[in-house]
Amino acid sequence: MSESIEVIRAPQVVYVYEAPVRLWHWVNALAILVLGVTGYFIGSPLPSLPGEASHSFLMGYLRFAHFAAGYVLAIGFLGRIYWAIVGNHHAHQLFVLPFWNLQWWKEVIWEARWYGFLEKIPKKYVGHNPLAQLAMFTLFTLGITFMICTGFALYAEGAQQGSWADHVFGWVIPLFGQSQDVHTWHHFGMWMIVIFVILHVYAAIREDIMSRQSMVSTMVSGYRMFKDDRPD
Repeated sequence: MSESIEVIRAPQVVYVYEAPVRLWHWVNALAILVLGVTGYFIGSPLPSLPGEASHSFLMGYLRFAHFAAGYVLAIGFLGRIYWAIVGNHHAHQLFVLPFWNLQWWKEVIWEARWYGFLEKIPKKYVGHNPLAQLAMFTLFTLGITFMICTGFALYAEGAQQGSWADHVFGWVIPLFGQSQDVHTWHHFGMWMIVIFVILHVYAAIREDIMSRQSMVSTMVSGYRMFKDDRPD
């Protein structure tokens, strides 16, 4: 179960996120931003530019940026899996859920009530709170895995049969039926990731303010500060 701290009356600082986790977080955020913007315009291209087609390579640049960011995302994700194994116990929260722990599910419900403004006093968690852990696993970990598989399956079409992408991800398109189906699901996955990012940023800023514990700065310094000194 996620490590928790009760409401405290004096400031306390705990080291949570190691340097590789923090570096991966911000590189991953940049990669997702590039993928989201370029992916949108690949799916909904800009109006045609005037002049000879040979004088403009706009879509080519967009596709190159998308593919490059995709490589960064995938390689970074593999590195993050490695660090989940060798890092501290907070590093594996994105990949392991205490699914059979009844108390953990009760805390998920409690956190949902807190985010729904039905609870007045926040609980303190050193790592991710249970609801955040559930959301990160289902929407991010599984979502990114889905996007990597479908994305490189589409990439394999351009890399052609026999490429490494075709050998590793060539099974994806037949699984979905046809290429256009994979395009559709990949595009849908992009919007799911966008929604997740919006909720993630909102929740982090909200917790920084309402529960008086550092969230955003923790992913910069690695230290979480619990500032709540209000009475119960």
